[in-house]
Amino acid sequence: MGPDDGEERLRRIHAEHGSVLLAFATRLCGGDRQRAEDVVQEVLVRAWRHPEVSDGGSDGERAWLMTVTRNAAIDGFRAQRSRPSEIGGDALDWAAQQPSADEIERAVEAWTVAAALESLPEHHRAVLVETFFRGRSVSEAAQVLGIPAGTVKSRSYHALRALRSTLVEGGAQR
Repeated sequence: MGPDDGEERLRRIHAEHGSVLLAFATRLCGGDRQRAEDVVQEVLVRAWRHPEVSDGGSDGERAWLMTVTRNAAIDGFRAQRSRPSEIGGDALDWAAQQPSADEIERAVEAWTVAAALESLPEHHRAVLVETFFRGRSVSEAAQVLGIPAGTVKSRSYHALRALRSTLVEGGAQR
């Protein structure tokens, strides 16, 4: 059997069985016509590689083609489940807009520190807010809070110790 015979046989198989195979593959692929066409193409390639299939007559040929279609659809389904799904367009744009791991980690740290600050007494929290978060010097914080500079230093010391203790107890890393 020459190469032209194989091509002619494949054309005949497609003409006789192609529409039935495509309908069957479309059902097996859950209505996804593109996947079904890929399955039928794979079936035709397998039929081309096995010319002996045509020896059994049209009924035997169709039974073989239907079995191979079913197997190819199952193989495609299994292959799709074993690899991550392909994404593009809108999904890529959405992914690009999502925060990075570093941004997420910084946000979690900020929330952790904010929660720890909330657990401090008001007079300790006020000193830390003025000196660390607003960047004021001891004398500026003392003036804003209306307390002596020595009290700002003392409260800062005790507030930091309490904050550190709260963070360590909460599982935050040093």
